[in-house]
Amino acid sequence: MNFEQIKESDAAHIAPTYNRFSVALESGEGATLTDTAGKKYIDFTSGIGVNIFGVNDGQWKSAVIAQLNKVQHTCNLYYTEPQTRLAALLCEKSGAKKVFFGNSGAEANECAIKAARKYSFRKYGEGRYEIVTLVNGFHGRTLATLAATGQEEFHKYFGPFPGGFVYAEPEFAAVKEKISEKTCAVMMELIQGESGVHVLDENFVRQITEYCRAKDILVIVDEVQSGNGRTGYMYSYQGYGIIPDIATTAKGLGGGLPIGACLLFEKTADAFSCGDHGSTFGGNPVVCAGAVSIVERLTDDLFLEVRAKGDYLKTFLSKIKGVEEVTGKGLMIGLKLHPGVSVRAAAEKCLEKGLMVLTAHDRLRLLPPLTITKTEMNEGLKILNEVLAE
Repeated sequence: MNFEQIKESDAAHIAPTYNRFSVALESGEGATLTDTAGKKYIDFTSGIGVNIFGVNDGQWKSAVIAQLNKVQHTCNLYYTEPQTRLAALLCEKSGAKKVFFGNSGAEANECAIKAARKYSFRKYGEGRYEIVTLVNGFHGRTLATLAATGQEEFHKYFGPFPGGFVYAEPEFAAVKEKISEKTCAVMMELIQGESGVHVLDENFVRQITEYCRAKDILVIVDEVQSGNGRTGYMYSYQGYGIIPDIATTAKGLGGGLPIGACLLFEKTADAFSCGDHGSTFGGNPVVCAGAVSIVERLTDDLFLEVRAKGDYLKTFLSKIKGVEEVTGKGLMIGLKLHPGVSVRAAAEKCLEKGLMVLTAHDRLRLLPPLTITKTEMNEGLKILNEVLAE
């Protein structure tokens, strides 16, 4: 089908939940994608942080195909090698003790919520179930994770929501004020991606972590977008010098196939018992085989490269006319544009010129593949400079 046929079929058969850009992507290599008309684009999105080794990654494809040639799925009543290998790798690289696999970031966060409440119930009994989350955080689109999301705009139309969540500004005094005898956990993204790539203050993160430790309140870190090398660390909490009680991850973990993981640390390793939680597709052997090939390559040398690439991009982005502020860490970058500049219009103009970028509230968001080349970065910077100059 050509683009117009694809667009027409989409409008006829797919629920209109996405504000799509007018491009149908067909193929690609690394950080360069090609549409159905043969036009090429530099990819500063990696599918919202998913294709961390770019498109058509040979090692990932080989791992996935090899597992497809064995067995594509088996339920979790049986053991599979890819799942156990992936869990061992994640524990080794994160410091976690146990892992639960789901299919998305929202599912990983649902698991974290359940694990925190189960831990607290077993130790303290009923009534200690509340979770403090941060204003401008984002934790998913299920009813519970929407309830955990501290952005009012996401709460329209879908109430009533599950209870047990309270919101605080990302300041120590504000969070401390919301903590009560009902509180079992504080849940936060250290870099709030969906709301504009807002980086939490390091002193605040350490302060609240120490305070929670003293009160046996669990610290949950949502690494759905910021994990798997995105910020120049395996997980962003490692750059903050803290250890959470629960961490969640998804997006880049699967290299393009759906997976989510809830990482349980020392306190919460034994929170679940048989039957407490489950997933038909969670830990699918094909997805896990691909994820193993991803995680094995997330090394300290790569993290240094990611930090260097992030610094390189930010140096040039900060000099572009029309950019008011550059935020983020590693290859998770937000651009605040001068007042009056529409981020959607800027993203559309970038696309016309051959650059794919994301928006996040009032900012442009850049999540290029971790393996993006200097040539690709320079081409993207050139286009962005041209667009914002206009």
